[in-house]
Amino acid sequence: MEPEDRAAAWHVAAGLAFCSAAVASGAFDGVHTEVGYEHYAEPRVAGWPAAVAMPANCLVNVTYVLLGWHWLSSAGRRRGRARYLQEVFALMALVYGPVQWLRLWTQAHRAAVLDQWLTLPIFAWAAVWCHFLEHGWQPGTFLATEAASLASYGLALLHPQGFELALGGHILAVVWKVFRAQRHLGDGTSAGIVALGMASCLGFVCLKLWDLELARWAPFHRLTGHFWSKICDVLQFHCAFLFCVRLGSLRSQ
Repeated sequence: MEPEDRAAAWHVAAGLAFCSAAVASGAFDGVHTEVGYEHYAEPRVAGWPAAVAMPANCLVNVTYVLLGWHWLSSAGRRRGRARYLQEVFALMALVYGPVQWLRLWTQAHRAAVLDQWLTLPIFAWAAVWCHFLEHGWQPGTFLATEAASLASYGLALLHPQGFELALGGHILAVVWKVFRAQRHLGDGTSAGIVALGMASCLGFVCLKLWDLELARWAPFHRLTGHFWSKICDVLQFHCAFLFCVRLGSLRSQ
């Protein structure tokens, strides 16, 4: 195992442990979350275990694990800091799928809080990777970015829509970093990836927001807006990998 492999595994594990411990302590019990099957358009299947009571919404989380495994495996072809950055992002995907599944399975408030909170440093890492491509290795900046990202979840304690505000800020920051990196380092191929990623991000947000409304239409009765939102989320995750790997290759030429 290379030093980058150990560092990536340790850092993701430490971050997950910190967030899990903070949530388990009850520090975020005052955060507003949507808990209960009534918040999902997909109907439950009577008699099925809670882990797959909403089969489409539950099983779609396997795609995060597959995505993470794919990019973690391919990271072995890279060296140095780029390998570390890719492995951290891949491990985040591997972790995020089961956490989302746990939320659907248990319909517990603390599982929902952990699901929300982990979303933020994942978006922040995409911005970190883009920053690295432009400016090189700056560990102090990267640590500060992730710390600020984790701390921003405190907005959820201050307002019922605090999480949405924090997430919106993260999305805007990533979009800004992506366009900067594309302008300075990109080519036509990376521009196409950016377009697909932006469309996927829009689908991720809108389809989730319109989950219950879309269920009025026959095509969304079983494969609901929430399900397709997760497909879009996996696609934007994949596009982030493709974009950063592509720009890394162009940068090294």
